[in-house]
Amino acid sequence: MKRVLLLILTNVAVMIVLLAITRLLGVDRFLTANGLNLTALAGFSLVIGFGGAFISLLISKPMAKFSTGARVIEQPQSADEAWIVQTVQKFADKAGIGMPEVAIYQGAPNAFATGAFKNSALVAVSTGLLQSMTRDEVEAVIGHEVAHIANGDMVTLTLIQGVMNTFVVFLSRVIGYFVDRVILKNERDGVGIGYLVTTVVMDIILGFLAAMIVAWFSRQREFRADAGAADLMGRKQPMINALARLGGLQPGALPQGMQAMGITGGLGKWFASHPPIQERIAALQQR
Repeated sequence: MKRVLLLILTNVAVMIVLLAITRLLGVDRFLTANGLNLTALAGFSLVIGFGGAFISLLISKPMAKFSTGARVIEQPQSADEAWIVQTVQKFADKAGIGMPEVAIYQGAPNAFATGAFKNSALVAVSTGLLQSMTRDEVEAVIGHEVAHIANGDMVTLTLIQGVMNTFVVFLSRVIGYFVDRVILKNERDGVGIGYLVTTVVMDIILGFLAAMIVAWFSRQREFRADAGAADLMGRKQPMINALARLGGLQPGALPQGMQAMGITGGLGKWFASHPPIQERIAALQQR
């Protein structure tokens, strides 16, 4: 909760500073005189930016189960399932978090963690992961996912996404209004085509930049989760081995919202949610 309040307050503070700068530069007076209320826009941007991000976080568990077909292990049906549950319990206790739900799903090698709260999260492991790795390696992957939960990565990335969304909404509309009124000199009541087109274009451009920033933060959280898995196990070699094996496998696809919390994933260098496997291995070896 402290992390949530801190990042929300930070975002509000930044928005206040941004509004203050526009007033010092005279932008606020100009835009207000031409019909744009920056304070109201800032409030609207905060609601839209954070609203969608928080709703996605709150429904992340049921959506993850639905989209992957994951089956929560209520009563283990095999020795492997019993071992997975015991391993998650062991790591959860060591990390000081509540026991997550544990699920298994059909698919290529991968695993993920999700959930809005540390003490009611979900850890899911694919059948492909169990079939292609040793127990030590699977244990390391499970430790990685529990570390994501213990580090509060789901909430942190949601808040970062909310901050980015807020700025995209705010800046795209300010720029659109400026283009419409100053460059295209629209003097009619209401916004013109210049505002509408510019806002859409800036939403796309700024959205790409925001996605790059969120992806960068996600990559840093991956290094931390790898280290967390090594700490939970008391040794780093199993995590190194698991990463090396994953480097030679085709990782299973995850839903967009789950990619940042999986063990592998990403779309290109700048938008990748995970660092390259070799970088992750090197970081662990240097610990």
